[in-house]
Amino acid sequence: MTDETRGDSPENPIDNDTEWVAAQIREYLATDGEKPAFKGGAPLVLLTTRGRKSGEWRRTCLIGAEDEGRQILVASLGGAPKHPAWYINLEANPEVIVQNKGAIIHGTARTATAEEKPALWEKMVGLYPDYADYQQKTDREIPIVIVDPAV
Repeated sequence: MTDETRGDSPENPIDNDTEWVAAQIREYLATDGEKPAFKGGAPLVLLTTRGRKSGEWRRTCLIGAEDEGRQILVASLGGAPKHPAWYINLEANPEVIVQNKGAIIHGTARTATAEEKPALWEKMVGLYPDYADYQQKTDREIPIVIVDPAV
């Protein structure tokens, strides 16, 4: 596939253009998720979403966890004052793809409810303690995203 067709399908997404994230994606794909290792050993997944304006498929690398068969993600953007683009995209287009190691999971993303969030937040902070610092840095409530697998 050519660069001209990149983003036209979930199988040919546009990768995050931040160089260190793009490098993570390349290494993840080359090793079926065995590498790269993230700070503190936090597990990584690849998330592919559809752009809310462009309709293009985009892929990024994030800390992710499995919980009762679902994939859990944190829309932290390092504690920035705005949500990450991938989160805004999945709010508009909730059908997403998560690659967890060699497994490709098609699913529907949603923001955790107020009842669901505390336990999931605790789990994710346990995997990556910096999330607690990120929440202190920002006035926005950092969302937890649940990806329910398609049935």
